[in-house]
Amino acid sequence: MSLPPILRDRLRLPAVASPLFIISNPDLVIAQCKAGVVGSFPALNARPKELLEEWLIRITTELAEYDRQHPEAPSAPFAVNQIVHKSNDRLDHDLELCAKYKVPIIITSLGARPELNEAVHAWGGIVLHDIINNRFAHKAIEKGADGLIAVAAGAGGHAGTQSPFALIQEIREWFDGPLLLSGSIANGHAILGAQAMGADLAYIGSAFIATTEANALEGYKQMIVESAADDILYTNLFTGVHGNYLKPSVIKAGLDPDNLPVSDPSKMNFGSDREKPKAWKEIWGCGQGIGAVKSVGSAGDLVARLKREYDAAKAELAAKAI
Repeated sequence: MSLPPILRDRLRLPAVASPLFIISNPDLVIAQCKAGVVGSFPALNARPKELLEEWLIRITTELAEYDRQHPEAPSAPFAVNQIVHKSNDRLDHDLELCAKYKVPIIITSLGARPELNEAVHAWGGIVLHDIINNRFAHKAIEKGADGLIAVAAGAGGHAGTQSPFALIQEIREWFDGPLLLSGSIANGHAILGAQAMGADLAYIGSAFIATTEANALEGYKQMIVESAADDILYTNLFTGVHGNYLKPSVIKAGLDPDNLPVSDPSKMNFGSDREKPKAWKEIWGCGQGIGAVKSVGSAGDLVARLKREYDAAKAELAAKAI
């Protein structure tokens, strides 16, 4: 297994921060990259669509300046998430801007398109595609994706249901390219565990919600600090695609988490500047790993904690092997 230079040479921790809907913004992405992990954001977070170019200018400019000032420890690259689903009527516009600023990594979700992958390769970028099972993994690689993000059970957002052991094992039987694992990863031991299973990098989302740079309400951040795996609910009601959400936020919205209706997947809504239904504005997505999040702090502090724990986990494993 080998990683392309962009995912190998500039990371101080083998991790990618996942794009968080509404929450990921330039402040968070820049802090993540400076701390030494790939920072990312969904293109659709920049609303209206004209804001996307402003974000790309700021991110590329600030990271370039940081690199000039810190040649001994330059920033990690950043990524932009593109929703490929047909409801995203901004895709062509957003992809053109990514080409203009030569975004180094594109993360694709909810669909795989060969022409998109070819466009990214034309400007020198790579494409990582998120999948929830081995069948979708095959399709993504067949259509030209460079790497895979295995979204296993327990991940925040639109998570799958398969055990990470099973999912990584099946993919590694045929694929030796870049493989990331998502699902309940919120401490350094879990990052090392993902590598031990066969993944190259950990894909971490929910822990970054409880950071000072994240565009999340303080109540959301505090709910993560106060919650654990038992407080996560898996449902497709809110977007049409199954995902994990904080049960206390569902209750707070006046819904019964034990008696939620099932949504129609054909009515998924990830479109341009349409607003989410007001009744669901404070239904908060989250993964099962948040028991490791004990306080709200900066993204840099979170990455530093993960790095300490990761190094300690490697040392513990080495000691046990003697």
